Amino acid sequence: MEIWFMIVVTVSIAALINAFLSLFKPKSNLPPGPRSVPILSTVLWLGKSSLEMEQTLRKLRLRFGPIVTIYLGSRPLIFISDRTLAHQALVQHGPIFADRPEPTLTSKIFSSNQHNINTAGYGPTWRLLRRNLTSKILHPSKSKEFSSARKWALEILLSHLKEDDDNKSGVVKVVDHFRFSMFCLLVFMCFGKRMEESGIREVEEVVHRPLVSFNRYQILNFWPWMTRIILRSRWNEFFNSRKKQEEVLIPYITARKNSQVDLQEKVACYLDTLLELELPEDGNESRKLNDGEIVTACSEFLTAGTDTTSTALQWIMANLVKYPNIQAKLFEEIKGVVGKEAEEVREDDLSKMPYLKAVVLEGLRRHPPAHFVLPHAVTQEVELGGYRVPKNAIINFTVADMGWDPEMWDDPMEFRPERFMSSKRSVIQEEFDITGSREIKMIPFGAGRRICPASGLALLHLEYFVANLVLRFQWTVPRGKEVDLTEKQEFTIVMKNPLHAQISPR
Repeated sequence: MEIWFMIVVTVSIAALINAFLSLFKPKSNLPPGPRSVPILSTVLWLGKSSLEMEQTLRKLRLRFGPIVTIYLGSRPLIFISDRTLAHQALVQHGPIFADRPEPTLTSKIFSSNQHNINTAGYGPTWRLLRRNLTSKILHPSKSKEFSSARKWALEILLSHLKEDDDNKSGVVKVVDHFRFSMFCLLVFMCFGKRMEESGIREVEEVVHRPLVSFNRYQILNFWPWMTRIILRSRWNEFFNSRKKQEEVLIPYITARKNSQVDLQEKVACYLDTLLELELPEDGNESRKLNDGEIVTACSEFLTAGTDTTSTALQWIMANLVKYPNIQAKLFEEIKGVVGKEAEEVREDDLSKMPYLKAVVLEGLRRHPPAHFVLPHAVTQEVELGGYRVPKNAIINFTVADMGWDPEMWDDPMEFRPERFMSSKRSVIQEEFDITGSREIKMIPFGAGRRICPASGLALLHLEYFVANLVLRFQWTVPRGKEVDLTEKQEFTIVMKNPLHAQISPR
């Protein structure tokens, strides 16, 4: 149906292409790029996966340089693959590059008209939502309140790993267990309660369904007036997906509203902070978030922290399986800190493990969960790299290529945690800045005004889970299998062949 629909639409407007060509030619001094054909070029670019787009952009960089322009309709889409130019844009000119493009219709619906942190324009609503999250949930003093939740999620993971034993041989497929335990943790942080597994599975289904179906719904944004007729069943599926999300989450919101938690005395969970929040309106008026907007914010919290972190965790553990010498070195560090008889790595122990930090950083450098940031939009015309970047241009940055830059990293495709260690081999390089505020060397969390607000929490979760998994089990390659680091595009960049590992209690 999609192919037929696109052919009909393309043929019907073919006669207009020549008339529009002159309108869409690049204006003077824009970053260079390939010539585009209206409509057709847009369809071809949007049909590419993230990995396919990367390969194309690498070829274009060889031809045009580190800043390349392509066209989606009449709007320029500029890709930046140079670390210095990225720093100029995201950090030095941060406010100018901090906006978001106009959202698609499906995105507007699922984001409650951009009432979440990722899609909100650079303005008062975005500032309020982000400040609420960073100060009341992600601040280190608040994060400590969820230590028991992390321990609970770890116990769930360990229990599921022990149950998932392939013919009692100790061979497990880990990715689903990683994702579920991380989701359990974030459900606790979001709703302030330890749900039964059936309830967690139900919430997981409704918040992840739109992500899994993202590409399936993209076509609905092409001439919605026409797709409402031709793809009516898909529109119904889309609206039912959102309706189901609200049906499942709103009862938790209502129950929390009616609870007796003293919000002034203690913020118990993310949902509590959303119930307190007041959005600025025109004039001096303000209002509370409605239920739909709270559903959107909770869904963002749950999905943003689950897939990215569990994906990174799988890549790190895959490399520890592939390179047993690195795993052995990490195990020795862990035992040296917690003691030979210890069965748990506590959060307070993590600061004493520099090699653990190096392993996590190397995992994020070598295998960033996303190879591009979410698109940025430019609020005013600006010069970058000697080129003119027009107002409202869409900008993106090649995250993976910056972390693999051979001018910055020796043998960048090798997994080598030692690159993050000081010459004394005892402490992590204090000068390394993963935020990119001083200099961009790698940006797995983005950089500048739109950097992931939960980067610190993500690092804590990765260190905590990696340390405890290595302490509890020896991870080896199952007989007859090998660790395949080939990538695949899903919501994040995952392993094409998910990790199977043989785990043996230490």
